Amino acid sequence: MDRRNLSDHNTHLVRLQPIGTELRVPGGTPMRDFLFEQGVEFPCGGNGRCRGCKIRIVEGDAAVNNAQQEHLSQKELDAGWRLACQCRVEQNLTIELRQWDAAILANEASFAFVPQEGLGVAIDVGTTTLVAQLLDLATGQVLGVKTGLNPQARHGGDVMTRIQFALAGTGLATLRDLIRHEVGRLIRQLLEASGSSREAMRKVVLVGNTVMHHLFCGLDVEPLSRYPFESDHDGLHVVSAAEMDWDVPDAVQAFFLPGLGSFVGSDVLAGMLATGVHDGDRPRMLVDLGTNGEIILADKHRILCASTAAGPAFEGARISSGMRASTGAIWKVFARNGHVGCEVLGNVEPRGICGSGLVDAVAVGLDIGALRPGGRLNGGDQWSLCGGVSLTQADIRQLQLAKGAVAAGVRLMLERWPISVEDLECFYLAGAFGNYVDRSSARRIGLLKGSPDKVEPAGNTALLGAKIALCSGWEADTSYTEIRARTEHVGLNEDPRFQDVYVEEMVFPAEDD
Repeated sequence: MDRRNLSDHNTHLVRLQPIGTELRVPGGTPMRDFLFEQGVEFPCGGNGRCRGCKIRIVEGDAAVNNAQQEHLSQKELDAGWRLACQCRVEQNLTIELRQWDAAILANEASFAFVPQEGLGVAIDVGTTTLVAQLLDLATGQVLGVKTGLNPQARHGGDVMTRIQFALAGTGLATLRDLIRHEVGRLIRQLLEASGSSREAMRKVVLVGNTVMHHLFCGLDVEPLSRYPFESDHDGLHVVSAAEMDWDVPDAVQAFFLPGLGSFVGSDVLAGMLATGVHDGDRPRMLVDLGTNGEIILADKHRILCASTAAGPAFEGARISSGMRASTGAIWKVFARNGHVGCEVLGNVEPRGICGSGLVDAVAVGLDIGALRPGGRLNGGDQWSLCGGVSLTQADIRQLQLAKGAVAAGVRLMLERWPISVEDLECFYLAGAFGNYVDRSSARRIGLLKGSPDKVEPAGNTALLGAKIALCSGWEADTSYTEIRARTEHVGLNEDPRFQDVYVEEMVFPAEDD
């Protein structure tokens, strides 16, 4: 029997390629209600303001509305491309997904620990993804790893969109319950997969940016929605498992580590624990590149921290063909004999480009003359890379905004010390993007300055720092108090020079220095 005809009056068959998943979906169901769990992101919260949830209808059809006509070309619409956030299921469908098999960075570096009884879980609560590791507290051994998408992302891909949602009606409670339920599910999966007893659970340590901290703990985010973006609730928070209805003993407590101020959260504090950036005789710098670019400049006497709104370009969002670093993503671009070549994750046909590929592409474009230092493409508003993936003028602008914000923040932090980048002992680059980006390409576009030899990819320092806290009893002592006491938060938005430096740093270097 032809399965395409297997529908009744109430449900329709939806087949997802290339993952091979088949779903029975009630008629009229918004696609965002079931595609988010399959790896489709909704960066603008499903409001039809971006192209982040682009899918292709292979069999069947989905209606086109004004938002899709505005953001998709007629050629794309004719080829079956749609914005999932604007579509409902009205018939049997076969849908081709642009993003799947998210590659999440789990830091497996060794660390010191204090032997304790039982089991614990360390969790990096990211804006987009969650990473949880189950550990034997007696040995420090990792017993299991689970990852998942942050379910809050269906209400917005960035923190400001989620803040707006949280401020409306019961939005805060909705986002709090979503993230707590998902964390509880990951913990249950970890225990089941490892064959561990729920009764052995002792504690959970979580880290994340300031907004994730507030949303998990159910704290008022209104102060974070307006200048000066400060909250009185960024300290250590403890929530019981019983309060969150987790399937572990009620006595288990979840510790959400404290932030460092404004939009510099406990994920950066954890990064300090992981790298020891604050323990050196000479100044070192830690930069965590994500939607917010967090910056730490420190030695054993002084700590400066800052956050700058880089935007999501480093994660592939708001880029016309952008996607996460997953199967089908162009992650490396190079020039050979004047021609552009690409490497694709999974060695399949390219479906888009991730952050590291975007940086490579712009660096190559500058070298071969396809792109001017001011950011203007030579020869039109679109540059074809390979396999149907192109960069537009708007894509280049998004990268300029992101790299300009980070480069300006780094420059102003160094001036405040004051030192030059050459005076740094080490430059730690944290996060998935920092781990995979080509340092020479980052230097070519002006994202990084100085010698690439000083740049050290540090991986997921947030997760490693959470494990250190979990296995050392750190979350229960006063070590974080000492670190926070000598940390000075730098409000880059308050610096009268920031806007001018930001504009200067948006320009790409004329040549590779």
